[in-house]
Amino acid sequence: MTVSFDGRVARSGWTLRVDGLDIDEGVTAVIGANGTGKTTLGRAVAGLDRLADGRLEIAGSVADDPAASVFVPAHRRRVAMVFQDLRLFGHLRVIDNVAFGLRRAGADRAGARRQAGALLERVGVDSAAWPRRPAALSGGQRQRVAIARALAPEPEVLIVDEPLASVDSSGRAQLRSLLGDSPARHVILITHDPVDVATLAERVVVLDGGAVASRGSAAEVTASPGCEWAATFLGANVVPGRAHGTSVTTEGGLVLAVAEEAAGAVYVTFPAHAVTLHRDRPAGSARNAWQAELRRVDVDGERARVHLGGPVAVKADVTRRSADELDLRPGLTIWASLKATEVTVVT
Repeated sequence: MTVSFDGRVARSGWTLRVDGLDIDEGVTAVIGANGTGKTTLGRAVAGLDRLADGRLEIAGSVADDPAASVFVPAHRRRVAMVFQDLRLFGHLRVIDNVAFGLRRAGADRAGARRQAGALLERVGVDSAAWPRRPAALSGGQRQRVAIARALAPEPEVLIVDEPLASVDSSGRAQLRSLLGDSPARHVILITHDPVDVATLAERVVVLDGGAVASRGSAAEVTASPGCEWAATFLGANVVPGRAHGTSVTTEGGLVLAVAEEAAGAVYVTFPAHAVTLHRDRPAGSARNAWQAELRRVDVDGERARVHLGGPVAVKADVTRRSADELDLRPGLTIWASLKATEVTVVT
């Protein structure tokens, strides 16, 4: 099953243009700077924004085609969307927010509530919160309720816009796992979080200036990001490990010093430009230094992206001049260093 999008969504003074985008099954991350059209793309697939021209198909069925006077309204598409502002029904109790879609699909009240309760437990909302109104919950709890409500009718396509923005650190891993195992055949993940992309996305779509700048697997888009914003975003290194105070031990056994305390399973992230390369063991203020094998060098203008293996697989961005001076080439053993203050710990 494929979501095929080829057309325009026109807004006052601004247009999203999508030329021949096919979104296959699995998790697709949609990334881009603010204002590039990520949410508009999601709204068009959900049936909340109409195409000005073109054609949108979901699983082989036409959902929007202005030339043919075809438009399937949102409530008739098997598409669910979790909005950034959540849009829970303030007058309904939490349990009834989640049961709403099931009731619309024909489930009886008791059956809908049973299914809703099971989903709320799965996303980590305690039963004590079920009789409350959304306004009585924390932001993270409301986010969980919104995800449960979207999953309840078992949509073919699940669109989530910044799904973990309000969730506390203890719940992010749980919800990432839930989204990764979603019963929806398509998950369109609109995100600014490189951990979401690294841990969930099978494919990436980059939007820039209201158009698709790049698309493909994460590796393909990282190699050809299509715009400077995406090059920087996809240059973020994401490394799993276990935290003990102000140190994190990676899966490869490298111990990294970090600036903030944490405990348990975490990810550490740091930009490619924060990794410095040396021919000899570095001296100075960097607390983290390790030997790495140079696997590949990609040169783009005056920038070189260096792919390193060893105890951690990471990327480093250096100038082309530095790459030439260090004589960087595949197979070379080199030292890498990283300041603790450049590392962010994500739970």
